[in-house]
Amino acid sequence: MHQARRFALAGLLSGVPLMTTAATDTTTPSLGAHVFLGQGEGLGVSPAVTPAMDTQATGSVFIIFNAGYSSNDGSPVDTYGNRWKALGRPLVYADYGDRFDVRAYVATAAKGGPGHTVSLAKRGEPKGELSLPFVEVRNASRVQAFAQNYADKDLVVASDEITVDGPATLLAFWWGDGGVKRMTATPGDGFQLIDAFLQLPDESGVQGAVAWRQVDVAGTYRVHWTVAPVQGAALWIIAIR
Repeated sequence: MHQARRFALAGLLSGVPLMTTAATDTTTPSLGAHVFLGQGEGLGVSPAVTPAMDTQATGSVFIIFNAGYSSNDGSPVDTYGNRWKALGRPLVYADYGDRFDVRAYVATAAKGGPGHTVSLAKRGEPKGELSLPFVEVRNASRVQAFAQNYADKDLVVASDEITVDGPATLLAFWWGDGGVKRMTATPGDGFQLIDAFLQLPDESGVQGAVAWRQVDVAGTYRVHWTVAPVQGAALWIIAIR
């Protein structure tokens, strides 16, 4: 995210695979397909539509985020007509007034299949910057726990803790608030980066990063992100079972 307001289209991510499908079994939750759409300021389009990916027909939980203008708060719509519910509350970006926020949504008992996309109508700023990750967790039925917090500026920022009572797929999301265009955000604590929008175009955009970790036992977990340059961030950690 950048404070200048003269922007053009960022388009899709470069340097990071737009879609990956992980191998799964049928007994424990596991990471499925995932994609990240990044639209730059000025030449964004409405609705914002993710690239298509192939998801499981049944038995998945889906997570998406809408990061950008607060006025672009349309409800998610996907190819298979799933019901999306807000996950927690919107977190408003610091130092931008109330113009920008980030929101999470979940679909459980969800339907999927080939060519799966999610779209968001942008009623407030149709050409505005927006970042939209879409993540599938297979062989899952619910969000067991999640935490959200807004971290102050620091080299290392930490999510709040969550507790799970058995095997789970953990997802972590970092949404930086710095007025910079080139940055790194590296997860620790056994998490692996799967998607990121960290090398912003000259026209700027909404930086974000997505990481995951598979855990096999009950326990309490959090994620630390090492960030350069230093900036604050909206953070989520989500456990899916």
